[in-house]
Amino acid sequence: MYDLIVIGTGPGGYHAAIRAAQLGLKVAAVEAGAVGGVCLNVGCIPTKALLHAAETLENAKKAAEFGLVFSEPQRDLTKMGKWRDKVVKKLTGGVASLLKGNGVELIKGFARLTGPHELEVDGKKLEAKKTIIATGSKPAALAGFEPDGENVLTSTEMLRVESGVPERLLIIGGGVIGLEFASIYNRLGSKVTVLEYEKQILPGSDPELVKLLTRILKKQGVEIRTGAKAVSYQRGKEGLAVSIEAVKGGESEVLAADQILLAVGRAPVTAGLNLEAVGVRTDERGFISTNEHMETNVAGVYAIGDVARPPLLAHKAMKEGLVAAAHAAGKPAAFDQQIPAVVYTNPEFASVGMTEAAAKERGIKTAVGRFPFSASGRALTLQQSEGVIKVIADAENDLLLGVHILGPGASDLIAEATLALEMAATASDLALTVHPHPTLSENLMEAAENLHGQAIHVINR
Repeated sequence: MYDLIVIGTGPGGYHAAIRAAQLGLKVAAVEAGAVGGVCLNVGCIPTKALLHAAETLENAKKAAEFGLVFSEPQRDLTKMGKWRDKVVKKLTGGVASLLKGNGVELIKGFARLTGPHELEVDGKKLEAKKTIIATGSKPAALAGFEPDGENVLTSTEMLRVESGVPERLLIIGGGVIGLEFASIYNRLGSKVTVLEYEKQILPGSDPELVKLLTRILKKQGVEIRTGAKAVSYQRGKEGLAVSIEAVKGGESEVLAADQILLAVGRAPVTAGLNLEAVGVRTDERGFISTNEHMETNVAGVYAIGDVARPPLLAHKAMKEGLVAAAHAAGKPAAFDQQIPAVVYTNPEFASVGMTEAAAKERGIKTAVGRFPFSASGRALTLQQSEGVIKVIADAENDLLLGVHILGPGASDLIAEATLALEMAATASDLALTVHPHPTLSENLMEAAENLHGQAIHVINR
């Protein structure tokens, strides 16, 4: 009998398995697909590889501004695909080695629960004192736009750039996935249109920064249509004719496209796990319900990552995996962390904590500081001066409530803000901390200084 079996080896699963082994448990990890799950194989990693490739192509065109002149850059999509796969292979191989090196037994096959302490993997029965479900998520569906691998594609198929770049790409969904693929394919030569049902892209994010990001993306050549929904499509001699209409009424319209990317979110993967027979509860959207220890209503059965609850983020899954593993090993552990979010557009969009609207809903009076990257020496030297940092604090006690960043390096800068929120820092703590110059990080300090009317490099208003 195993002390713990982890179902799934994505970011949450392999973190849980390794940590449990480090804590002295006899651990097995079951994987039906490729080690590393969605993130490493068809999600975070290959997407970021293509984003880097596409941005490098764009940067080569901008180099003439500072005196480096190249011939017109040529794209080799086959070679780009091979490089993407090389990055993925290195990381997935590393995860497999880490599992083995930590004494985790890797079992290939599809697992289903047959009891609180029993599993079946492709017909083979296994026993475990405790189980962690880390089966991840899959692209969500939209009626009338079922993926067929030719006309309507998911993010998985869109990663295969070697299959060709469509002349006209319609992306249904203006969330993280939709915007990142919009950035990739816009730079690779597609005419990209993003269709978003809500009144803004990145619904729920800070409206001020989203408005600025929308303007920047449009300037880059991405068409953005908000408050609109896709109704149906037909294929003709000239490509796809996609019928759309305004959410709040109005005349319908037809958009032309060669391919459609369906990016309306992701759904938990629970089919075949046999949750009902064991009594594990799910919510109305199919996510497995858990407590602060990531334990389900069935004692000894845990769920982490995308299958458990939004937000569907790899780093959230990692932390949940560590919490579940520690609790399964009898250690005190609970999930109560601040979770930063990042969108890898150019410029990047990152946030942690409350927006102004969220603070207002709680009845909190806020003070806000801002610092534009156009006033940053380091940003100017990088040719990346668009964007702003926004710091939100409680007006009564200066307690930091949230930080929202649109600009270069936002994915890295948000880590300092997350640490500050975790430590219950004040805006003054950020403002009084000496940051190196010239850097992008000092802009966070100046945004906090601006909150108090003391920024040096902008006029405080």
